[in-house]
Amino acid sequence: MAVKTTASGKMDKRTKEYKELKERLAKARAAKSKSTTPKKQTTKLKKTASGKVDKRTKEGKAICERLAKARKAKNSLFNRLKRLFR
Repeated sequence: MAVKTTASGKMDKRTKEYKELKERLAKARAAKSKSTTPKKQTTKLKKTASGKVDKRTKEGKAICERLAKARKAKNSLFNRLKRLFR
């Protein structure tokens, strides 16, 4: 099925083929939106008025714990030696 084009090279929107093509695209978009699985819900981090993560909540405490662990690992003797001999 050859789709007619205008003088500028674009598809002619008045033809039957173009209208059928647009219908198929609309059906495909609708089917795709129905088939998508719902996204996993994540917990919304509570934030202070300044916009930082509230450290009093369970999630905030966990974040602080991970950051402290990373800081400690960064300054370990092994990592200092690695940085020294790079």
